[in-house]
Amino acid sequence: MGMFLKYIIDKFTAFFKIMDAVMRGKAVESIEYEIEELDHIFGILVLGSFIGIPSPPIHITLDLLPVMKKELNIMIEKITTAHDPLGDLFSVLHID
Repeated sequence: MGMFLKYIIDKFTAFFKIMDAVMRGKAVESIEYEIEELDHIFGILVLGSFIGIPSPPIHITLDLLPVMKKELNIMIEKITTAHDPLGDLFSVLHID
């Protein structure tokens, strides 16, 4: 009887360890998505003049440009694929 009880406890422990890993992975994915969206919002706030939103004073924008290198690259990439939305979809899905 003691062997059976140990077996069940080991199975429950393994199950909860797997569930813990899955939940931690989902939490990390959610946080990464949120950070990415905050980066996009930051980019829109700083470079809003390109899309018609009032932007901060120019000296603040120029000071923030080194931080905005990634967003500028994304913006240029989106401009090149703007007239090919299907190609943009396939580039996101990594379909050759």
